[in-house]
Amino acid sequence: MEKLKYALVHEWLTPLATGGSELVVQEILKYIDADVYALIDFESANPESYLFGRQIGTTFLQHFPKARSGVQKYLPFLPVAIEQLDLRAYDIILSSSHAVAKGILTSPGQLHVCYCHTPMRYAWDLTFDYLRNSKAGGGIPGVFTRYLLHRLRQWDVISANRVDYLIANSQHTARRIWRCYRRAAEVIYPPVNIERFSLMRQKQDFYVTVCRLVSYKNVSAIVQAFNQLGRTLIVIGTGPELEMIRQIAKPNVQLLGWQPASVVEKYMAEAKAFVYAACEDFGIALVEAQACGTPVIAYAAGGALETVLDIRQHPETGTGLFFPSQTAAALVEAVEEFEQLQGKFEPEMGRLRASEFAPEVFEQRYLAFVERCYQEFQSRDFSEFESCSHLRLRRNDG
Repeated sequence: MEKLKYALVHEWLTPLATGGSELVVQEILKYIDADVYALIDFESANPESYLFGRQIGTTFLQHFPKARSGVQKYLPFLPVAIEQLDLRAYDIILSSSHAVAKGILTSPGQLHVCYCHTPMRYAWDLTFDYLRNSKAGGGIPGVFTRYLLHRLRQWDVISANRVDYLIANSQHTARRIWRCYRRAAEVIYPPVNIERFSLMRQKQDFYVTVCRLVSYKNVSAIVQAFNQLGRTLIVIGTGPELEMIRQIAKPNVQLLGWQPASVVEKYMAEAKAFVYAACEDFGIALVEAQACGTPVIAYAAGGALETVLDIRQHPETGTGLFFPSQTAAALVEAVEEFEQLQGKFEPEMGRLRASEFAPEVFEQRYLAFVERCYQEFQSRDFSEFESCSHLRLRRNDG
């Protein structure tokens, strides 16, 4: 039997793109020999990248000015660009999509399995944030921007129906996929490299949060809460809200900006607790904290509800504590309650919970699902569909 040819499609590959979706791409390439395609690629020339030296297929956006620093600025061109990738030579197309990667064009004989990290946030959940924060969100330009997002939603639904099988990175994402596309998705949690984090039983007297400083991460509420509490908070990360947060932070809040992985791992392992106020589709950082044996204080929404065990409901195996709303007041109450309960947390329980999201678990489930999809795709019988189509045509003719 001739060896199957695989293509793996992702949105963009740049040194700035280091999130969970890129970790999924990296993991898939460890055990599937696939040619890689993306809208743009600035990683294959990076000697420190896992993609160094690879031939990456790209689109016309590769040559657009300042694409390297953020191809999202060319949002209207992303759908047409992804559709220009010619993948007819492949048997199986695997996409890792949080925007447009799922929109590639395939033929009837090709299987397309999409790992969906989220339906396109600009077009759906973050539409009004996007309009509020964009220079083109108000006035006459705002009318055109709203129309663009409307058309983008239409394309997004159409392109989702080009996919044969969908994978979601959490139950939360699976519900969003159903809401946006009316498509069912298999839930396979993304791989978390827990081995790079050390289990530490003795904690220091500070709290930590690690994330990009953008509006939906809600770091400002965390800082406001710790301003009131007067307890030490370490904030690691950078982004457009850095200066604003710097202005409101009191001396007990330390802003470290971007830090290398070794520094992040050290603070995460030594912290009394990891604090998070965003609604994430999955939330890799929450699992990483638990791998260190560090309890998590998180907003009770999204992927956190699937990865963290609230000690109030799980007194023997609890790994964290939830707060009900994205407000400083709710977080203040949660931290004060955590101070009362902190002696009840067992670091080993956090490590055990994190092991459920280890790379080998992802590998086993992902490979098995792709194989199952291929077998089902090969045996699919369209005769019943065709007969129904003829019946509809006859009825229309009548």
